[in-house]
Amino acid sequence: MRSMTHPSFHRGTGRIGAALAGTALLIMLGMLATLAMPGGQANAQVRIEITGGAAAALPIAVVPFAEEGVDPGIDVAAIIRANLYRSGLFDPLDPANHLGDPARFEDVRFRNWRALGADTLVVGSIAPLEGGNYRVRYELLDVYAGERITGQRFRVTPAGLRNLAHTISDQIFEALIGRPGGFNTRIAYIEEVGPVDDREYRLVVAEADGHRPQTILTSNEPLMSPDWSPDGERLAYVSFESGRSSQIFVQNVATGERRVVASFPGINGAPSWSPDGEQLAITLSRGGNPDIYLIDPDGGGNARQLTRHFGIDTEPTWAPDGESIYFTSNRGGSPQIYRIPVGGGDAERVTFEGRYNASPSVSDDGRFLAFVNQDGDGFRIAVQDLEQGFMRVLTEGPLDESPSFSSSGSMIAYTRSTGEGTELATVSVFGRVQGELTRFDNTVREPDWGPL
Repeated sequence: MRSMTHPSFHRGTGRIGAALAGTALLIMLGMLATLAMPGGQANAQVRIEITGGAAAALPIAVVPFAEEGVDPGIDVAAIIRANLYRSGLFDPLDPANHLGDPARFEDVRFRNWRALGADTLVVGSIAPLEGGNYRVRYELLDVYAGERITGQRFRVTPAGLRNLAHTISDQIFEALIGRPGGFNTRIAYIEEVGPVDDREYRLVVAEADGHRPQTILTSNEPLMSPDWSPDGERLAYVSFESGRSSQIFVQNVATGERRVVASFPGINGAPSWSPDGEQLAITLSRGGNPDIYLIDPDGGGNARQLTRHFGIDTEPTWAPDGESIYFTSNRGGSPQIYRIPVGGGDAERVTFEGRYNASPSVSDDGRFLAFVNQDGDGFRIAVQDLEQGFMRVLTEGPLDESPSFSSSGSMIAYTRSTGEGTELATVSVFGRVQGELTRFDNTVREPDWGPL
């Protein structure tokens, strides 16, 4: 594999600047919206299709890759185009309006692309290699300077083409935005299949764009609250396999090996990995009231109690520095989000706009807090700038829940109800990129976006 990185790469950096009657408390607060979502029949493929645009998005043209005597069966350029658009930071040109289909720098007439309003251009090709493999090459070009920003050549198997398209998307995103794009990551979620009186629960892992879903656990009892470990190798989740009581499991995604790490009397819920992977923040009611505790993810040692309040404290999520935890509590009378130091101290309220704010998720840079907001009718996904303090509602509802930040911090995964079923959706933090979403036939809940 030979790199074709151009010195102007650095100039582009930073260009854009559960479900049982006796366990209702486990669903509580931000999960209440789930109860209204209907189930349905099985659906073989999870997809996320986003339309719409962002006012300040970067115009970019991704030319269909030249297929040099091969038919790979996958449109690599289309995957790249969709990834960049979904981030909300790019506005890819419609290929129908392209003026030519260049495959390399030498073939580009830059004045044509300037006339179309493109700032940057992606060209590439796919050629056959021995053994049925492919050579894939791409170049990212600055249309106005007429220069190469970056590019690379890859050797890939046919089965690896889709992952390679995500890798190229990541490289383009980082070259122009200055941080990883996270397109080659995964999303975990819970899928419910079948009628209410004979329901099957599945823990599913899919690519970041929703493709190639794989069920890694099936249960006849409710599964809830999947959360990726920082290394992307394990998932913590809640299971009711033991009957009426809940337990927290940690499972190796590749091998399927799993163990119970919390099985205390009462509620065991809402696991959240610490940034270093050394602790899990969970909700326990072992003292009679739901509070936040810290435990060893390997199942050893005792649980250390972090919050002590007569209200319901649940849905912990760690700050990226590992020094504090955000959580949902009704200690002030209505569900709101609070923050408490891990080393001990008083909890402080973080959200104030709206009568209901729950299910916190923090971006990897620690700047943004996403959550479910209700102010009037319906539940919507909102984001709060933790540095500036202002809040913005990103979605239209009426029943949106379970936000989870992508590793790039530019996208949020969530689920929403359409009245006919549920959808796995994404919304851009920077520009409300949402719209035509492919619907699930089953109830889909609680997406968690995996790490890089």
